[in-house]
Amino acid sequence: MTRPKRLALAISLLLIFLAGCQTKDLADGVVRTNEPAKGDYTAFGDAFDGLKTVSDVDYYASDQAVTEAKTQFRSENYGNAGALFYKATRLAPNDGVAWLGLAASCDRIRRFDLADMAYARAYRLLGATPEYYNNVGYSYLLRGKLQDARTNFLKAYELAPNDPTVANNLKLLSSSVRNIERS
Repeated sequence: MTRPKRLALAISLLLIFLAGCQTKDLADGVVRTNEPAKGDYTAFGDAFDGLKTVSDVDYYASDQAVTEAKTQFRSENYGNAGALFYKATRLAPNDGVAWLGLAASCDRIRRFDLADMAYARAYRLLGATPEYYNNVGYSYLLRGKLQDARTNFLKAYELAPNDPTVANNLKLLSSSVRNIERS
């Protein structure tokens, strides 16, 4: 076969192949592979109606680790809580609650370097919430940076003036200022 004939045959095969392809004009230009179209059927012959897709799921892989971590934190097992919160951040890197819990656990074991990194990630995910500012304020209180603690507690108080945890931390801060103890 000569070169022009091979080229013509290749182009013909390519045109036949492309003629079999269909493109669908999507309004938003996004292809959604996990969402079945109306009228689609499963491999078992039943309709997809009523089945949950990935976007509808209420359970996340990090839920169990976060629940266990909170239990450990309340039991004052801060090392175990930190390990479980860390596991949760590996399972779901966009779980802001897990990052905030990890930061608080790191504070309690006095790993402020790790706490600062976790607080930065939590802020990017959660934003300026009262819980965030309250936890950061408590972190500064543990470090002895009372002015920074006060600034953060006041931000938390502005966002949630009726939150008893924030009010208690402000009282704790005022008693820390009045009763300085040195060892």
